[in-house]
Amino acid sequence: MIRFRTVAREGRCLAAAVRSTYPAVRSSLRASGITGANRYLATTSSLQSLSYRQADPTAPLLGKTIGQLVEETAEKFPDREYLVFCKDGVRRTFSQFKEEADRLAAGLLAIGIEKDDRVGIWGPSTVEWVLTQFATARIGAILVNINPAYRPGELEYAMKKVGVKSIVSAQTFKTQRYYDMLVEICPELSTSTPGNIKSENLPMLRSVVMMGHGDFPGTFSFDSVMDYGKEEHFAQINKFRSLLQFDDPVNIQFTSGTTGNPKGATLTHHNIVNNSFFIGKNLKYDEKAHRISIPVPLYHCFGMVGGSLAAMVHGATCVFPTPSFEPEASLKAIQDEKVTSQYGTPTMFIDMLNHPNFSQYDMSSLSTGIMAGSPCPIETMKQTISEMNMKDVVICYGLTEVSPVICQTGMTDPIDIRVSTVGKPGPHNEIKLIDPQSGALVPNDTPGELCSRGYTTMIGYWEDEKKTAEAIDETRWFHTGDLATMDKDGYITIAGRIKDLVIRGGENIYPTEIEQFLYKHPKIEDVQVIGVPDDRMGEELCAWIKLKAGQEATPEEIKEFCKGQISHFKIPRYIEFVSEFPLTVTGKVQKFKMRETMIAKMK
Repeated sequence: MIRFRTVAREGRCLAAAVRSTYPAVRSSLRASGITGANRYLATTSSLQSLSYRQADPTAPLLGKTIGQLVEETAEKFPDREYLVFCKDGVRRTFSQFKEEADRLAAGLLAIGIEKDDRVGIWGPSTVEWVLTQFATARIGAILVNINPAYRPGELEYAMKKVGVKSIVSAQTFKTQRYYDMLVEICPELSTSTPGNIKSENLPMLRSVVMMGHGDFPGTFSFDSVMDYGKEEHFAQINKFRSLLQFDDPVNIQFTSGTTGNPKGATLTHHNIVNNSFFIGKNLKYDEKAHRISIPVPLYHCFGMVGGSLAAMVHGATCVFPTPSFEPEASLKAIQDEKVTSQYGTPTMFIDMLNHPNFSQYDMSSLSTGIMAGSPCPIETMKQTISEMNMKDVVICYGLTEVSPVICQTGMTDPIDIRVSTVGKPGPHNEIKLIDPQSGALVPNDTPGELCSRGYTTMIGYWEDEKKTAEAIDETRWFHTGDLATMDKDGYITIAGRIKDLVIRGGENIYPTEIEQFLYKHPKIEDVQVIGVPDDRMGEELCAWIKLKAGQEATPEEIKEFCKGQISHFKIPRYIEFVSEFPLTVTGKVQKFKMRETMIAKMK
């Protein structure tokens, strides 16, 4: 998830929307001669409650490194399965995994990786990915998650930005050939000796480690690195137990970069160990052995922190149906592996629920899971509970920069709360909603920018003080760029991105509200609403609609469904029927690409 800065126009429009919620109070204050910021402060103080909450800590924070957790969990549950990669036929117990992770850690030391070196990991979800995740953490290296969909230019930018010294790479992903792309940005690779790359374009790069088998000149094979460690390297791993501190950086994850070049959010052991602990505790992973299906990619916080790390913290089993999401493979994994907790973005759940073979699979083992990554449609949440047996499913909300989860619903929350909000602030975390222009707290039930403060906040963007200062203010509040409201009980509802706010003829319209309504149409499987330019109104609403299999509809039919049910200005002017949406690898809809397509079409 990305943090967007509020532009002045959006700030002014949202501020106007905020102020319009209590005109009578403002009028009274104006008559009293109170103006400007003082009037705003007096107005808010005259209201009973403002949008600020701090969660009651349910447990103390953990002061541990990832390496310490690996040792503790392997000792506690040595023979319990930790990893299952269904398509690859790979299974590892906790003790087996620790032994292999330490072998890889020793091998990385042997090829010259040192504390604080950046090690890239590039590929879909595989056992090698998880091994690299924990091996780097054991020796104090910083894992750099690289999007498996990156093309050469994007890969080059990421590696240069953080100074990647070594990259562990898959061979292929879908149609991409990774070695060829590496040679494109580092021509010297093909004529180098392994571990001795001297690149003019990538001066920090020293080694490339290729997963699998094959002839890749200039690289180490992953399996060979696993065998390179000698006695002195294993002794070094033991020394790191006391050398590493939980506040050390351990991971860099790039934001999606839809408003410019990606930024490298830098996270510590403390950030992600504690976030994974509380994610799992909320799902009661600490109370019984769970089996978690993880179709979301490991390179993203959802899969890596909420998945592989949370499972390590709590002794749960990770089930990876396929290297990248396939709906029927996920359904089959639930049945075959007796999955108890299912993860996914709303799009993934929609694809599973609407798969033609859905009814053939046994969902009885499921009880809980997480839907996150983008706004969760209420109707999809209801289907997940009723048709996938996930009676204890929760919603998580957050961003990469906050490790990633800062709000969660709870299993004991009423269903209407769990399907319509993102819950309350997580333990040891503060949330406030502010007027983006003035920075003042807004009243309850009033839209404002959601800000977070707590152990979750990243160190900053790697070597980018300017962007860090824009994201984290002087009092350590992280500004998310999301619009939200908070009710009197502290439950938070996301209205959408500030940048996605549609302003039609002076009316502020939140696309999420329109989407939630259109999901009720019996023919609609999925829908996304955006704003498109209009000479007269400034912006008009456009709905991209994916119909259920075998269904047909017309724009007029959709508009008629809306009439009398939502305000006339909220009815989309443009209706586009599509077979798919542009998605990121994590399954999030890229609305900026939808807007670009519509603008080109309307010319």
